[in-house]
Amino acid sequence: MKKLIILGGNPETAILVKTAISMGVHTIVVDPNPDSPAKKVANDSYDIEVFNTDQVVDLAKQLEVDGVLVGVADILVAPYREICKKLNMHCYVTDDAVDAYCSKDGFKKYCIQHNIQDIPGIYIDKNSNIDDAKNMKFPVMIKPVDNGGGVGMKICRDEDDYKSSVKTALKFSKKGVVLVERYMDCDDMAAYYTFKDGKAYLSAVSDRFTTKKQGDSSPVCIGAVFPSKYTEQFVKDVNPQLCAFFESLDVQNGVLNLQFFVEDGIFYAYDPGFRLQGEAPHLPIAHINGFDHREMLVNFALTGQFGDDDFESQNDFRFKGKTACTIWVLLKGGQIDTIEGLEQIQKDENVIFVLDRFKTGDVVTSEMLGTEKQVFARIYLVADTITEINSKIIEFRDLLKITDTNNNDMILQWMEPFEEADYIKN
Repeated sequence: MKKLIILGGNPETAILVKTAISMGVHTIVVDPNPDSPAKKVANDSYDIEVFNTDQVVDLAKQLEVDGVLVGVADILVAPYREICKKLNMHCYVTDDAVDAYCSKDGFKKYCIQHNIQDIPGIYIDKNSNIDDAKNMKFPVMIKPVDNGGGVGMKICRDEDDYKSSVKTALKFSKKGVVLVERYMDCDDMAAYYTFKDGKAYLSAVSDRFTTKKQGDSSPVCIGAVFPSKYTEQFVKDVNPQLCAFFESLDVQNGVLNLQFFVEDGIFYAYDPGFRLQGEAPHLPIAHINGFDHREMLVNFALTGQFGDDDFESQNDFRFKGKTACTIWVLLKGGQIDTIEGLEQIQKDENVIFVLDRFKTGDVVTSEMLGTEKQVFARIYLVADTITEINSKIIEFRDLLKITDTNNNDMILQWMEPFEEADYIKN
Protein backbone atom coordinates (compact mmCIF):
# COMPACT_ATOMS: atom_id res chain seq x y z
CA MET A 1 0.00 0.00 0.00
CA LYS A 2 1.38 3.39 -1.04
CA LYS A 3 1.75 6.03 1.68
CA LEU A 4 0.75 9.65 1.01
CA ILE A 5 1.14 12.71 3.23
CA ILE A 6 -1.65 15.23 2.67
CA LEU A 7 -1.03 18.77 3.92
CA GLY A 8 -3.90 20.54 5.70
CA GLY A 9 -6.94 19.39 7.59
CA ASN A 10 -10.02 21.44 6.62
CA PRO A 11 -13.37 19.80 5.65
CA GLU A 12 -12.68 20.20 1.92
CA THR A 13 -9.35 18.41 2.30
CA ALA A 14 -11.16 15.60 4.12
CA ILE A 15 -12.92 14.76 0.84
CA LEU A 16 -9.52 14.49 -0.87
CA VAL A 17 -8.38 12.15 1.91
CA LYS A 18 -11.44 9.94 1.39
CA THR A 19 -10.72 9.82 -2.34
CA ALA A 20 -7.13 8.69 -1.72
CA ILE A 21 -8.33 5.98 0.69
CA SER A 22 -10.83 4.75 -1.92
CA MET A 23 -7.87 4.36 -4.28
CA GLY A 24 -6.14 2.04 -1.80
CA VAL A 25 -3.71 4.67 -0.51
CA HIS A 26 -2.59 4.92 3.12
CA THR A 27 -3.22 8.57 4.04
CA ILE A 28 -1.31 10.63 6.60
CA VAL A 29 -2.69 14.12 7.34
CA VAL A 30 -0.34 16.79 8.67
CA ASP A 31 -2.02 19.77 10.31
CA PRO A 32 -1.47 21.64 13.61
CA ASN A 33 -5.11 21.33 14.70
CA PRO A 34 -5.65 17.98 16.47
CA ASP A 35 -9.40 18.16 15.76
CA SER A 36 -9.21 19.02 12.05
CA PRO A 37 -11.86 17.21 9.95
CA ALA A 38 -9.37 15.60 7.55
CA LYS A 39 -7.62 13.88 10.47
CA LYS A 40 -10.86 12.18 11.46
CA VAL A 41 -11.01 10.26 8.17
CA ALA A 42 -7.27 9.69 7.56
CA ASN A 43 -5.41 6.49 8.34
CA ASP A 44 -2.88 8.43 10.42
CA SER A 45 -2.28 12.06 11.37
CA TYR A 46 0.31 14.28 13.03
CA ASP A 47 -0.05 17.62 14.82
CA ILE A 48 2.67 19.47 12.92
CA GLU A 49 2.59 23.01 11.54
CA VAL A 50 3.06 22.59 7.77
CA PHE A 51 5.23 25.71 7.61
CA ASN A 52 7.78 23.83 9.72
CA THR A 53 8.86 22.12 6.52
CA ASP A 54 11.92 20.38 8.00
CA GLN A 55 9.67 18.63 10.54
CA VAL A 56 7.39 17.41 7.76
CA VAL A 57 10.39 16.26 5.72
CA ASP A 58 11.76 14.35 8.72
CA LEU A 59 8.34 12.73 9.24
CA ALA A 60 8.14 11.72 5.57
CA LYS A 61 11.57 10.07 5.76
CA GLN A 62 10.74 8.34 9.04
CA LEU A 63 7.49 6.92 7.65
CA GLU A 64 9.03 6.14 4.24
CA VAL A 65 6.14 7.77 2.38
CA ASP A 66 5.75 7.56 -1.39
CA GLY A 67 4.41 11.06 -1.99
CA VAL A 68 3.23 14.39 -0.63
CA LEU A 69 0.19 16.42 -1.75
CA VAL A 70 -1.28 19.75 -0.71
CA GLY A 71 -4.95 19.86 0.26
CA VAL A 72 -7.48 22.64 -0.29
CA ALA A 73 -5.53 25.58 1.14
CA ASP A 74 -3.80 28.33 -0.84
CA ILE A 75 -1.48 29.20 1.98
CA LEU A 76 0.03 25.69 2.02
CA VAL A 77 1.01 25.52 -1.66
CA ALA A 78 4.40 27.21 -1.12
CA PRO A 79 5.48 24.90 1.75
CA TYR A 80 4.21 21.93 -0.30
CA ARG A 81 6.65 22.92 -3.03
CA GLU A 82 9.49 23.28 -0.53
CA ILE A 83 8.78 19.91 1.13
CA CYS A 84 8.66 18.05 -2.20
CA LYS A 85 11.93 19.63 -3.34
CA LYS A 86 13.69 18.54 -0.16
CA LEU A 87 12.34 15.00 -0.58
CA ASN A 88 12.86 14.89 -4.36
CA MET A 89 9.23 13.84 -4.80
CA HIS A 90 6.71 14.57 -7.54
CA CYS A 91 5.30 18.11 -7.22
CA TYR A 92 2.98 19.76 -9.73
CA VAL A 93 3.94 23.26 -8.50
CA THR A 94 7.05 24.97 -9.88
CA ASP A 95 8.92 27.85 -8.23
CA ASP A 96 7.59 30.27 -10.86
CA ALA A 97 4.06 29.01 -10.30
CA VAL A 98 4.38 29.66 -6.56
CA ASP A 99 5.43 33.21 -7.38
CA ALA A 100 2.61 33.74 -9.89
CA TYR A 101 -0.35 31.90 -8.39
CA CYS A 102 0.14 31.62 -4.65
CA SER A 103 -0.12 35.25 -3.58
CA LYS A 104 -2.17 38.19 -4.76
CA ASP A 105 0.88 40.43 -5.16
CA GLY A 106 2.75 37.86 -7.25
CA PHE A 107 -0.29 37.32 -9.47
CA LYS A 108 -0.72 41.06 -10.00
CA LYS A 109 2.93 41.35 -11.07
CA TYR A 110 2.52 38.63 -13.71
CA CYS A 111 -0.77 40.11 -14.95
CA ILE A 112 1.03 43.38 -15.65
CA GLN A 113 3.83 41.56 -17.49
CA HIS A 114 1.35 39.73 -19.73
CA ASN A 115 -1.13 42.58 -20.33
CA ILE A 116 -3.90 40.84 -18.41
CA GLN A 117 -6.32 43.31 -16.85
CA ASP A 118 -6.41 43.07 -13.07
CA ILE A 119 -8.09 45.19 -10.42
CA PRO A 120 -6.38 48.57 -9.88
CA GLY A 121 -4.72 48.66 -6.46
CA ILE A 122 -1.70 49.40 -4.25
CA TYR A 123 0.33 47.51 -1.64
CA ILE A 124 0.63 48.42 2.03
CA ASP A 125 3.15 46.86 4.42
CA LYS A 126 4.00 47.41 8.07
CA ASN A 127 6.42 50.18 7.12
CA SER A 128 3.93 52.10 4.97
CA ASN A 129 2.33 55.33 6.10
CA ILE A 130 -1.26 54.18 6.39
CA ASP A 131 -2.34 57.55 7.83
CA ASP A 132 -2.11 59.15 4.39
CA ALA A 133 -5.34 58.13 2.65
CA LYS A 134 -6.48 61.53 1.43
CA ASN A 135 -6.10 60.70 -2.27
CA MET A 136 -7.78 57.30 -1.97
CA LYS A 137 -11.10 56.85 -3.75
CA PHE A 138 -13.54 54.87 -1.60
CA PRO A 139 -14.91 52.23 -1.37
CA VAL A 140 -11.87 49.91 -1.49
CA MET A 141 -11.29 46.25 -0.69
CA ILE A 142 -8.55 45.32 1.81
CA LYS A 143 -6.92 41.89 1.35
CA PRO A 144 -3.90 40.11 2.88
CA VAL A 145 -1.83 39.13 -0.16
CA ASP A 146 -1.26 35.55 1.01
CA ASN A 147 -4.51 34.39 2.59
CA GLY A 148 -7.86 33.26 1.23
CA GLY A 149 -11.43 32.29 2.05
CA GLY A 150 -12.26 35.89 3.02
CA VAL A 151 -9.82 35.87 5.97
CA GLY A 152 -8.70 39.40 6.83
CA MET A 153 -10.68 40.90 3.95
CA LYS A 154 -12.96 43.92 4.32
CA ILE A 155 -14.71 46.61 2.30
CA CYS A 156 -13.70 50.09 3.51
CA ARG A 157 -15.84 53.14 2.79
CA ASP A 158 -13.99 55.93 4.61
CA GLU A 159 -10.55 56.89 5.89
CA ASP A 160 -10.99 55.81 9.52
CA ASP A 161 -12.34 52.40 8.49
CA TYR A 162 -9.45 52.02 6.06
CA LYS A 163 -6.76 52.67 8.69
CA SER A 164 -8.12 50.19 11.22
CA SER A 165 -8.84 47.53 8.58
CA VAL A 166 -5.32 47.67 7.14
CA LYS A 167 -3.87 47.11 10.62
CA THR A 168 -6.15 44.09 11.10
CA ALA A 169 -5.43 42.64 7.65
CA LEU A 170 -1.66 42.88 8.18
CA LYS A 171 -2.03 40.44 11.09
CA PHE A 172 -3.39 37.80 8.68
CA SER A 173 -0.50 38.07 6.19
CA LYS A 174 2.65 36.02 6.72
CA LYS A 175 4.41 38.36 4.30
CA GLY A 176 3.16 41.38 6.22
CA VAL A 177 1.67 42.86 3.03
CA VAL A 178 -1.89 43.99 2.29
CA LEU A 179 -3.44 44.71 -1.10
CA VAL A 180 -5.78 47.71 -1.34
CA GLU A 181 -7.94 47.45 -4.46
CA ARG A 182 -10.88 49.23 -6.00
CA TYR A 183 -14.08 47.64 -4.72
CA MET A 184 -15.82 45.88 -7.62
CA ASP A 185 -19.62 45.75 -7.46
CA CYS A 186 -20.41 43.85 -10.67
CA ASP A 187 -20.71 40.34 -12.13
CA ASP A 188 -18.32 37.70 -10.82
CA MET A 189 -17.10 34.58 -12.64
CA ALA A 190 -14.40 31.90 -12.50
CA ALA A 191 -12.35 29.91 -14.99
CA TYR A 192 -10.91 26.53 -14.02
CA TYR A 193 -7.95 25.08 -15.92
CA THR A 194 -6.29 21.68 -16.11
CA PHE A 195 -2.59 21.50 -16.98
CA LYS A 196 -1.53 18.19 -18.45
CA ASP A 197 1.90 17.44 -19.89
CA GLY A 198 2.64 21.12 -20.45
CA LYS A 199 -0.65 22.09 -22.09
CA ALA A 200 -3.41 24.21 -20.50
CA TYR A 201 -7.02 23.11 -20.98
CA LEU A 202 -10.04 25.18 -19.98
CA SER A 203 -12.18 22.71 -17.98
CA ALA A 204 -14.99 24.82 -16.51
CA VAL A 205 -16.37 28.36 -16.60
CA SER A 206 -18.89 29.50 -13.99
CA ASP A 207 -20.77 32.55 -12.78
CA ARG A 208 -20.47 33.22 -9.04
CA PHE A 209 -22.98 34.96 -6.78
CA THR A 210 -22.11 36.46 -3.40
CA THR A 211 -24.04 37.73 -0.39
CA LYS A 212 -24.19 41.44 0.36
CA LYS A 213 -25.96 40.89 3.70
CA GLN A 214 -22.92 41.05 5.96
CA GLY A 215 -22.12 44.73 5.86
CA ASP A 216 -18.56 45.44 4.82
CA SER A 217 -17.20 41.94 5.43
CA SER A 218 -15.80 40.17 2.40
CA PRO A 219 -18.70 39.06 0.15
CA VAL A 220 -18.92 35.27 0.56
CA CYS A 221 -20.15 33.09 -2.30
CA ILE A 222 -23.71 31.74 -2.05
CA GLY A 223 -23.78 29.86 -5.33
CA ALA A 224 -22.50 29.27 -8.85
CA VAL A 225 -23.79 28.09 -12.22
CA PHE A 226 -21.94 26.29 -15.05
CA PRO A 227 -21.30 27.14 -17.86
CA SER A 228 -21.03 30.91 -17.41
CA LYS A 229 -23.16 33.29 -19.45
CA TYR A 230 -19.80 34.87 -20.41
CA THR A 231 -18.27 31.62 -21.71
CA GLU A 232 -18.03 32.52 -25.40
CA GLN A 233 -16.72 36.04 -24.75
CA PHE A 234 -14.18 34.69 -22.27
CA VAL A 235 -12.93 32.03 -24.69
CA LYS A 236 -12.55 34.63 -27.43
CA ASP A 237 -11.14 37.63 -25.53
CA VAL A 238 -9.33 36.35 -22.43
CA ASN A 239 -8.34 32.71 -22.87
CA PRO A 240 -5.65 33.35 -25.55
CA GLN A 241 -3.83 35.83 -23.29
CA LEU A 242 -4.02 33.45 -20.36
CA CYS A 243 -2.64 30.54 -22.40
CA ALA A 244 0.36 32.67 -23.39
CA PHE A 245 0.81 33.55 -19.70
CA PHE A 246 0.65 29.85 -18.74
CA GLU A 247 3.14 28.87 -21.44
CA SER A 248 5.68 31.39 -20.14
CA LEU A 249 5.67 29.66 -16.74
CA ASP A 250 6.19 26.19 -18.23
CA VAL A 251 3.67 24.59 -15.88
CA GLN A 252 3.40 20.90 -16.77
CA ASN A 253 0.59 19.56 -14.57
CA GLY A 254 -1.98 20.71 -12.01
CA VAL A 255 -5.25 22.57 -11.59
CA LEU A 256 -5.74 26.34 -11.47
CA ASN A 257 -8.78 28.47 -10.65
CA LEU A 258 -8.88 32.14 -11.64
CA GLN A 259 -11.67 34.54 -10.70
CA PHE A 260 -12.77 37.57 -12.69
CA PHE A 261 -15.03 40.54 -12.21
CA VAL A 262 -16.87 41.54 -15.39
CA GLU A 263 -17.77 45.21 -15.83
CA ASP A 264 -18.80 46.89 -19.09
CA GLY A 265 -17.46 43.94 -21.07
CA ILE A 266 -14.02 44.03 -19.41
CA PHE A 267 -12.69 41.04 -17.43
CA TYR A 268 -10.69 41.94 -14.29
CA ALA A 269 -8.59 39.01 -13.06
CA TYR A 270 -8.18 38.32 -9.35
CA ASP A 271 -7.65 35.61 -6.73
CA PRO A 272 -5.75 32.68 -8.29
CA GLY A 273 -5.78 29.24 -6.67
CA PHE A 274 -3.27 26.64 -7.87
CA ARG A 275 -4.83 23.65 -6.10
CA LEU A 276 -8.19 21.95 -5.60
CA GLN A 277 -10.88 24.51 -4.82
CA GLY A 278 -13.26 24.68 -1.88
CA GLU A 279 -15.92 25.52 -4.44
CA ALA A 280 -15.08 22.12 -6.01
CA PRO A 281 -15.70 22.60 -9.75
CA HIS A 282 -14.00 19.20 -10.02
CA LEU A 283 -17.24 17.58 -8.80
CA PRO A 284 -19.50 18.49 -11.76
CA ILE A 285 -16.50 17.95 -14.06
CA ALA A 286 -16.10 14.41 -12.75
CA HIS A 287 -19.83 13.71 -13.01
CA ILE A 288 -20.27 15.07 -16.53
CA ASN A 289 -16.88 14.62 -18.22
CA GLY A 290 -15.67 11.50 -16.45
CA PHE A 291 -12.29 12.53 -15.02
CA ASP A 292 -11.67 13.37 -11.36
CA HIS A 293 -9.00 15.92 -10.47
CA ARG A 294 -8.73 14.46 -6.96
CA GLU A 295 -7.75 11.06 -8.31
CA MET A 296 -5.44 12.66 -10.87
CA LEU A 297 -3.58 14.64 -8.19
CA VAL A 298 -3.23 11.65 -5.86
CA ASN A 299 -1.92 9.54 -8.71
CA PHE A 300 0.52 12.28 -9.74
CA ALA A 301 1.90 12.58 -6.19
CA LEU A 302 2.65 8.87 -6.18
CA THR A 303 3.69 8.21 -9.79
CA GLY A 304 4.25 11.50 -11.62
CA GLN A 305 1.45 10.62 -14.07
CA PHE A 306 -1.39 13.18 -14.26
CA GLY A 307 -4.50 11.80 -15.89
CA ASP A 308 -5.15 9.28 -18.65
CA ASP A 309 -4.17 9.53 -22.32
CA ASP A 310 -7.80 10.21 -23.34
CA PHE A 311 -8.10 13.29 -21.09
CA GLU A 312 -8.25 15.76 -23.99
CA SER A 313 -11.21 14.00 -25.61
CA GLN A 314 -13.07 13.95 -22.27
CA ASN A 315 -12.48 17.59 -21.38
CA ASP A 316 -15.48 19.80 -22.29
CA PHE A 317 -15.88 23.18 -20.56
CA ARG A 318 -19.37 23.48 -22.08
CA PHE A 319 -20.39 20.44 -20.01
CA LYS A 320 -21.89 18.53 -22.97
CA GLY A 321 -24.92 20.84 -23.02
CA LYS A 322 -25.81 20.20 -19.37
CA THR A 323 -26.13 22.76 -16.59
CA ALA A 324 -24.52 22.46 -13.16
CA CYS A 325 -25.05 24.51 -10.04
CA THR A 326 -23.59 24.85 -6.57
CA ILE A 327 -25.73 26.15 -3.71
CA TRP A 328 -23.78 27.46 -0.71
CA VAL A 329 -25.70 27.53 2.57
CA LEU A 330 -24.28 30.26 4.82
CA LEU A 331 -25.14 30.49 8.50
CA LYS A 332 -25.65 33.41 10.85
CA GLY A 333 -23.91 33.36 14.21
CA GLY A 334 -25.20 31.12 17.00
CA GLN A 335 -25.45 27.51 18.15
CA ILE A 336 -27.16 25.02 15.84
CA ASP A 337 -30.15 23.33 17.50
CA THR A 338 -32.01 21.65 14.62
CA ILE A 339 -31.28 20.67 11.01
CA GLU A 340 -34.18 19.51 8.84
CA GLY A 341 -34.40 18.50 5.19
CA LEU A 342 -30.72 17.85 4.47
CA GLU A 343 -31.10 14.08 4.10
CA GLN A 344 -33.97 14.53 1.65
CA ILE A 345 -31.85 16.92 -0.43
CA GLN A 346 -28.94 14.45 -0.43
CA LYS A 347 -31.20 11.78 -1.91
CA ASP A 348 -32.49 13.97 -4.76
CA GLU A 349 -31.74 12.51 -8.21
CA ASN A 350 -30.20 15.78 -9.43
CA VAL A 351 -27.83 16.10 -6.46
CA ILE A 352 -24.38 14.66 -7.15
CA PHE A 353 -22.78 15.58 -3.83
CA VAL A 354 -23.36 17.48 -0.59
CA LEU A 355 -20.48 18.73 1.56
CA ASP A 356 -21.89 19.48 5.01
CA ARG A 357 -19.53 21.10 7.50
CA PHE A 358 -21.58 21.48 10.71
CA LYS A 359 -23.80 19.34 12.91
CA THR A 360 -26.29 20.07 15.70
CA GLY A 361 -24.60 21.57 18.74
CA ASP A 362 -21.87 23.31 16.71
CA VAL A 363 -21.38 27.04 17.19
CA VAL A 364 -20.93 29.58 14.41
CA THR A 365 -18.76 32.25 16.05
CA SER A 366 -18.56 35.93 15.14
CA GLU A 367 -15.01 35.35 13.82
CA MET A 368 -16.39 32.95 11.19
CA LEU A 369 -18.79 35.50 9.70
CA GLY A 370 -17.59 37.09 6.48
CA THR A 371 -15.38 34.06 5.69
CA GLU A 372 -15.95 30.64 4.16
CA LYS A 373 -15.87 29.18 7.67
CA GLN A 374 -19.57 30.11 7.99
CA VAL A 375 -20.52 27.74 5.14
CA PHE A 376 -22.85 25.06 6.48
CA ALA A 377 -23.00 23.08 3.24
CA ARG A 378 -22.40 23.13 -0.49
CA ILE A 379 -25.02 21.35 -2.57
CA TYR A 380 -23.96 20.24 -6.08
CA LEU A 381 -26.62 19.80 -8.78
CA VAL A 382 -26.56 18.69 -12.40
CA ALA A 383 -29.53 18.90 -14.80
CA ASP A 384 -30.31 19.12 -18.51
CA THR A 385 -31.64 22.69 -18.34
CA ILE A 386 -31.45 25.85 -16.28
CA THR A 387 -35.22 25.57 -15.75
CA GLU A 388 -34.72 22.29 -13.87
CA ILE A 389 -31.95 23.84 -11.80
CA ASN A 390 -34.19 26.76 -10.83
CA SER A 391 -37.00 24.47 -9.72
CA LYS A 392 -34.56 22.57 -7.47
CA ILE A 393 -33.25 25.81 -5.93
CA ILE A 394 -36.80 26.69 -4.86
CA GLU A 395 -37.58 23.13 -3.72
CA PHE A 396 -34.44 22.90 -1.56
CA ARG A 397 -35.03 26.35 -0.08
CA ASP A 398 -38.39 25.13 1.20
CA LEU A 399 -36.93 21.84 2.47
CA LEU A 400 -33.85 22.95 4.43
CA LYS A 401 -34.49 24.42 7.86
CA ILE A 402 -31.71 25.25 10.34
CA THR A 403 -32.54 26.89 13.67
CA ASP A 404 -30.52 28.03 16.68
CA THR A 405 -31.19 27.38 20.36
CA ASN A 406 -33.63 30.32 20.40
CA ASN A 407 -35.57 28.86 17.45
CA ASN A 408 -34.28 31.54 15.09
CA ASP A 409 -33.61 30.80 11.42
CA MET A 410 -29.82 30.51 10.94
CA ILE A 411 -29.66 30.55 7.14
CA LEU A 412 -28.23 33.91 6.11
CA GLN A 413 -29.44 34.06 2.51
CA TRP A 414 -30.71 31.52 0.01
CA MET A 415 -29.54 31.35 -3.57
CA GLU A 416 -32.04 32.99 -5.95
CA PRO A 417 -33.10 31.27 -9.18
CA PHE A 418 -31.05 32.33 -12.20
CA GLU A 419 -32.20 34.55 -15.08
CA GLU A 420 -33.07 31.79 -17.52
CA ALA A 421 -32.65 33.96 -20.62
CA ASP A 422 -28.92 34.27 -19.82
CA TYR A 423 -28.38 30.50 -19.83
CA ILE A 424 -30.79 28.93 -22.28
CA LYS A 425 -28.84 27.34 -25.12
CA ASN A 426 -29.72 28.63 -28.58
